[in-house]
Amino acid sequence: MSRLYRAIIPLSIAHLVTDIYMPVITAILPLLIAERGLSFFLAGLMVTSYNLMSSATQPVFGYLSDRYGRQVHVSTSLLISAVFISLIGVVTSYPLMLCCAALAAIGHACFHPNALSTVSRVADNMNRGRITAIFVVGGNIGYALGPILAGGLVFFFGLPGLLFLLAPAAIMSIILRKIIPPVAASQSGHFSPTTTFSIASLRPVSLLFTSSTFRAWAVFSAIAFFPPLLISRGHDIFTANLFITLMLFAGVAGQLIGGALADRYGKKEISLATLICSVPFLILFLHSEGPLSFIALVLFGFFLWSNFAVTVAMSHELLPSSVGIASGLMLGVAIGAGGIGVAVNGILADVYSLSLALATVPALILIAAVFMLGVPYPWKILRRGT
Repeated sequence: MSRLYRAIIPLSIAHLVTDIYMPVITAILPLLIAERGLSFFLAGLMVTSYNLMSSATQPVFGYLSDRYGRQVHVSTSLLISAVFISLIGVVTSYPLMLCCAALAAIGHACFHPNALSTVSRVADNMNRGRITAIFVVGGNIGYALGPILAGGLVFFFGLPGLLFLLAPAAIMSIILRKIIPPVAASQSGHFSPTTTFSIASLRPVSLLFTSSTFRAWAVFSAIAFFPPLLISRGHDIFTANLFITLMLFAGVAGQLIGGALADRYGKKEISLATLICSVPFLILFLHSEGPLSFIALVLFGFFLWSNFAVTVAMSHELLPSSVGIASGLMLGVAIGAGGIGVAVNGILADVYSLSLALATVPALILIAAVFMLGVPYPWKILRRGT
C-alpha cells in the first residue's frame, strides 16, 4: 500500500501545482483592464478562450493516448501551463495574450487524461475511488490557492510578478521527471489501436457524463451566486468569499471520505446518496441565516463534492480501454458544459431575481441524481445481499 501511495501522492501534488494556473486569468482581470486597457469583453474573452480550449481538447489528448499511446509527459504539460500563464504578465499585445491563454489551456488539457491514465493503471476496483480522490483533491486545493498566489504576486510586483509562478512548476517538473518515466505505448495498460465504440458501450458513460454535467452546473452556480447572496445578507465581500472557501475545503474532505466509502459500499450507491443528501442542506442554507446557514453551507459542500472523484473512477471502469477519453469527458467537457450552464442562472437572476436563479440549483442536483440512477453500473450493496 505504501508503494501505491508513493506513486499517487506526487501526481496529486503535481495536480495541485497544475491547477494553480487555472484561475489566474480570472484573478488578474482587474489589472488587465486597468493597466492593459482591455474592455470587459476582451478581458472576458481571455477567460472564455482558456476554458473552451481546455474543455474541448482534453478528450482529444485522451483519444491520442488511448488509441495511439501518444502522451505528453505530465512534467511537460505542467511547464506549458506555467510558462504561458506567466507570460501574460509581461506580454502587452492582446493577440499574444489571447494566444498565451489558449496555449496554457492546452498544457492544462493534456495533463489530466495522461495523469489519470497513470492513476487508473496503479489502482484496482477495490481502491479506485480512494486513489482517484487523492489525485483529484490535489487539483481542488491548487484551484483554491491560485487566486491567492496570483493576487499576492501582482499586488507586490505588478503583472510581471506572474513570472514568479514559474518556480513551483519548474521544481515539480524536475521531481516528476525523476519519479515518473515516460510511458511507452507498449507499456500502457490502456493503449489499444483497435479500440472501437458501440452504442451499448457508450450509453453508460453518456448517462454518467450527463449526470456529471448537471452536478457541475450546480457547483459553478453555487460558487458564482452564493457570494452575492451572502453580501445581500449583510456580509462583506471578504467574509462571503471566506465562506465559499470553507465550502470548497469541506468538499475536499468530502471527496477523500466519499472515495473511501465508495470502495467499501459501492460507487453508484455513494454517488447517488451524496447527491440526494446535499439537497436538504442546500435548501436549509438558502432559507436560513446565521450559524445554522453556515453549517448548512459547509455540509452542502461536503456532500455535493464527495462524489466527484467517484464518478471519474466509475468512468474508468465503464470505459477500461479508453481511460484517457473518459477522463477528458469527465474533467474537461462535463465541467466546461456545466460552467456554460451558469449563464442560464445569470439570465434568470437578471430578468427575475437571484432567489429564483438559486432556487433552480436543487433541481439541477436532483436531475443529476436521476441520471446517476439510470447509469447501468452494478450495485455493490445488492450483490452483497445475494
